[in-house]
Amino acid sequence: EVHIVESGGGLVQAGGSLRLSCVASGFVYDDHAVGWFRQAPGKEREGISCIRDRDGSTAYADSVKGRFTISSDISKNTVYLQMNYLKPEYTVVYFCSAPFMWFGSGGGLEPNYDYWGQGTQVTVPS
Repeated sequence: EVHIVESGGGLVQAGGSLRLSCVASGFVYDDHAVGWFRQAPGKEREGISCIRDRDGSTAYADSVKGRFTISSDISKNTVYLQMNYLKPEYTVVYFCSAPFMWFGSGGGLEPNYDYWGQGTQVTVPS
């Protein structure tokens, strides 16, 4: 059974940083992707970034390139999202999903997957 737990959210001042963690277990890390998504109240969930477990290849939404970095520690079944230069509009819930097919550096960010964690709230006051 796939089990996903996100952590690391919290309150951070504008311009600050946070590192989110996603522990995803219950599947074999063998050429799958793990991704981060976010959802604001009343809006659709959107993809931020995903990473391929086999070789660490990554994909990013244009809106976060240069600001967010995804990484993984497969030995810990964990994928991280380092978020820098945070802005108030990043005040949303962040979700992790795994496992899904790796679609290459330009894809995989549509939130059409089966397994999700409960999310972790990030708040950046204005």
